Amino acid sequence: MISRDPLRLAVTSSGVDKSELSPEHILQVDASGKVIAGSGRPSAETELHIAVARLRNAGAVLHTHSIWSNLVSDRHSGDGGLSISGYEMLKGLEGVTTHEHSEWLPIIENSQDMTALAATVGQMLDSREAAHGFLLRRHGLYTWGKDLAEARRHVEIFEFLLEVLGRGQQ
Repeated sequence: MISRDPLRLAVTSSGVDKSELSPEHILQVDASGKVIAGSGRPSAETELHIAVARLRNAGAVLHTHSIWSNLVSDRHSGDGGLSISGYEMLKGLEGVTTHEHSEWLPIIENSQDMTALAATVGQMLDSREAAHGFLLRRHGLYTWGKDLAEARRHVEIFEFLLEVLGRGQQ
């Protein structure tokens, strides 16, 4: 997040190897996803990041494409999500103070229509105010935080939990 009013986000250029990012790969986009600084095409999922930033007041939104997020999202898609409870790692999610917490991780069907998908994400975020993340089926994890450090912590926690659940269901 660069600014909230007007909304300005830093996003990566499409097609760039994320392990080799450099400053020229970062673009600034406005609330409609239009590039206002930098050169290149923003990530195809920019509209999803904008929806999360707006509705969760997030300072950072991160997205992964892990094997475990793909396997677990496919296995539980018919349920619309999965409940995760009883794991100590849950306490790393913002506002969670006990391993007895039950985290609902919604699963949304993936689509190449980013405008429609962003609307679906928005509806889910409105109805699941306590959610710290969601899965796009057969695509990956989205999570966020007040800043980059919190969002990275949420990625680590969810990826750990997805692997534990995925391995346990084998």
